[in-house]
Amino acid sequence: MCLLALPGMGAAQTLDLNVSGGGDALRSELKDAMSMVDLLDTETPTPQALLAAAQTDYGRLVAAMYAAGRFAPAISITIDGREAAGISPFEAPGNIDQILVQVDPGSRFRFGQAEIAPLAEGTRIPDSFRSGARAGTPPIRTAVDAGITGWRNAGHAKARLVNQRITANHPDRELDVKLDLSPGPRLRFGDIGVTGNDTIHARRIREIAGIPHGAVFDPEEIAQAERRLRQTGVFSSVAISEAETAEPDETLDLDVQLAEQKPRRFGFGAEVSTQEGGKLTAFWLHRNLFQGAERLRVDAEISGIGTDENDIDYKLGLTYGRPATFTPDTEFYLSASIEQLNEPGFSSDQASLSSGLTHRFSDELTGTFGLGYRYIDTEDAFGAREFQLLTATFGASYDTRNDTLNPTDGFYISATGLPFLGLDDTESGVQVSSDARAYLGLGEDDRFVLAGRAQIGSVWGPDLEGTVPDYLFYSGGGGTVRGQPYQSLGVTANNGEFTGGQSFAAVSAELRAKVRGNIGLVGFYDAGMVTEDSGFGGDSDWHAGAGIGLRYDTGIGPIRVDVATPVTGDDAGQAYELYIGIGQAF
Repeated sequence: MCLLALPGMGAAQTLDLNVSGGGDALRSELKDAMSMVDLLDTETPTPQALLAAAQTDYGRLVAAMYAAGRFAPAISITIDGREAAGISPFEAPGNIDQILVQVDPGSRFRFGQAEIAPLAEGTRIPDSFRSGARAGTPPIRTAVDAGITGWRNAGHAKARLVNQRITANHPDRELDVKLDLSPGPRLRFGDIGVTGNDTIHARRIREIAGIPHGAVFDPEEIAQAERRLRQTGVFSSVAISEAETAEPDETLDLDVQLAEQKPRRFGFGAEVSTQEGGKLTAFWLHRNLFQGAERLRVDAEISGIGTDENDIDYKLGLTYGRPATFTPDTEFYLSASIEQLNEPGFSSDQASLSSGLTHRFSDELTGTFGLGYRYIDTEDAFGAREFQLLTATFGASYDTRNDTLNPTDGFYISATGLPFLGLDDTESGVQVSSDARAYLGLGEDDRFVLAGRAQIGSVWGPDLEGTVPDYLFYSGGGGTVRGQPYQSLGVTANNGEFTGGQSFAAVSAELRAKVRGNIGLVGFYDAGMVTEDSGFGGDSDWHAGAGIGLRYDTGIGPIRVDVATPVTGDDAGQAYELYIGIGQAF
């Protein structure tokens, strides 16, 4: 026997809950089911309101008992000694002092007969709905949902439950359940209506959604269509609803309901680095340039502020994107940029123009192909030179991470091939690179996470002197080896000058731990190497760094603070680097 007393209106008014057995979990479920609890917690209720809530709570408590697998409960709700069910709403007392709820939950039942039919081929009913399993209404609802989902996945959009026979066998404490489904006809996608579009053309909305008219109904197609429309960034809300009834020709019409966002947007940002000085960034974005969800974005950036005047970088870029080009999952892009770049191993003035296609093969796999032109006027270890290139880009990424900013499970791998054709005196070749990451959660709620990363790249074709400087590889800094200064590892050319290498590899390992609430700690070790020639040939060197980090989870990604020191070289354990950002390091 347990007692729950809740203060109500006036010092004398109480609500007592007496439960004969069942444990704390059952008592908590009953309390959550009672509307009188919420009424007394949030309002100063009238006697009429309390009487109405008490009479409603008979059904709510019975439903809670059935959900818990107890199909022979005895429930009494008395108001100042009178059974609430017997009080007429027109005879509500003028004042209520005591409400007593007494529940005898009775024995727990198990399923005797547990049948659902017919089922679509391949449908799997949860193991909780089987003969001998603990009975309750949630397993029944789950079984019905699974059965209907199986038929919908097979094209029967209007599958439904048409009959249910549920019998409680009290002597044996068994619940016999027989469920009859009606799959209905196999339907095809019909007309697609569009509402809520103020500026974007309905034809383009249908192209982006990509629902195939006349194809067999598939709920996954609807989910993918909603995802494609949301990813355009044009709409603040997207919903696709099905018609209540099918057409005589066995087609099912759909209605796409949208709410458009404001078409233009701008933003700006500022960063400060102890090594690279200040950085200012700004962008302007038009989400719907030609009323077809086309995006135009202009980005500007100035970095190196506060450092030597010769180290300031400038960049201005323009990017145009058009979703649903050729296929619903293919986006066309066109980009152009001009840039002044000052890196530790070189400085250059650049201009580039490129266009291509990005295709989403699945939720995990994305591929990219592009063609471009680059002009580079550079000065590096080999003097002042000019490069002109025609480029092609082949890229793919496969991502199964459960969270891009704070993953605890899954892996990510990307690979890029960049063939380039030199014009005038520029040499031709290809650059390849890859980035692989894996995550493993350990302990309850993934309290510990093991994270690993491997990076690799190489340039084939030109020799070291003939390679475009920003196609060469460096190591050091937040994206490669923490604790080592930014791009501090390269190679020494024949003339004794420092430059990047033609091959690069790096590995990183982290142990992440949740300490308390939103606070987490990280220990990490990074190592990288750069070699002079393609395929990791020629002279090479490597370096490593290690450190600890603090994480504060904001809900949209952790704020990251890492402190690292070199573990190789003359500064091992003596120098320190500080890194601050949002999201895990990888």
